[in-house]
Amino acid sequence: MVDDNLSNLNQGKEILKPFYRVFPAPSAAKLFETLENITPDLILLDIEMPEMSGYETIKKLKSNLRFESIPVIFLTSKNDDDSETEGLELGAMDYVTKPFSGPRLLKRIENQLLIVEHQAALKDYANNLEEKVHEKTAEVVNLQNAVLETVANLVEFRDKLTGGHITRTQLYMKTLIDELVSSGLYREVVSRWNLELLLHSAQLHDVGKIAITDLILSKPARLTQEEFEIMKTHVQAGVIAIERIMNNATEHEFLNYALRIAGSHHERWDGSGYPEGLVGEDIPLEGRLMAIADVYDALISERPYKKAFSHSEAIKIIEEGSGSHFDPALINIFKKVQGEFEKVSLEIGN
Repeated sequence: MVDDNLSNLNQGKEILKPFYRVFPAPSAAKLFETLENITPDLILLDIEMPEMSGYETIKKLKSNLRFESIPVIFLTSKNDDDSETEGLELGAMDYVTKPFSGPRLLKRIENQLLIVEHQAALKDYANNLEEKVHEKTAEVVNLQNAVLETVANLVEFRDKLTGGHITRTQLYMKTLIDELVSSGLYREVVSRWNLELLLHSAQLHDVGKIAITDLILSKPARLTQEEFEIMKTHVQAGVIAIERIMNNATEHEFLNYALRIAGSHHERWDGSGYPEGLVGEDIPLEGRLMAIADVYDALISERPYKKAFSHSEAIKIIEEGSGSHFDPALINIFKKVQGEFEKVSLEIGN
């Protein structure tokens, strides 16, 4: 734990020492001195420090083969989007804003260590998959799912306003895809999908929200236009996060689905969406499906700034978006299974 503020350093050590072996360092220089003797599982790093800032420190860490894979969580009082984006681009895994609470800090650390553990195991299994394919296939699939579920749980922990959203949208996607297969629509594209991997990967569609500051993500009111623009950056942040996982694994199929879904589920059929402004079938089919699932769930869910729409109201709004927000052909599929959507929403509440 690196922080030039001794009060923060002592507070953090008291919170962590019942669960972890903690090495406090009041400066980046002391950190690198400590690294000569130990290789920690994780580094908590302050940004604003004299002599060497957190940004300079993480650059130095990532340039050293010995230290580059150590996950870094920034501890910072900086809560603007540019600062967080810069930190993520430099390789930070997460942010914890100061003053920090003990439970939140511990949960963030736990989630990051779980991700690292699963990534390492996944990489080992993937590298040996060719010679052990029959014996290990089931274990690899389970491990992939564990990675996805761990990351998805991290997102849900951050975004307390959308409880159950990830599970519901995954089930909505399954409902739409089952009907898509039955109807034969987009048969050529769908025939190339591994449906099991696609559905598991759908859990990562909002993974980029881990890069959004708590002040916006947990705001108990409608976002301002400026805040909404910051919220929209979760798409690019999600793509970066998934690509980072891909860089540490040799098996990418299930992450390719996640990449397409996370990167395109806010695009609109008429080109008015984000981040790329894609039009029509230029939007990946996976993203067009998730757009329907995501919007339906947002409509039927209560938020501090709006009431929950009824199922029938949500259906009407989505149907009105056919040809503008949504693929018209997929809206026809949606109409056939909208009863299943309502069933899921009732069984898995907010």
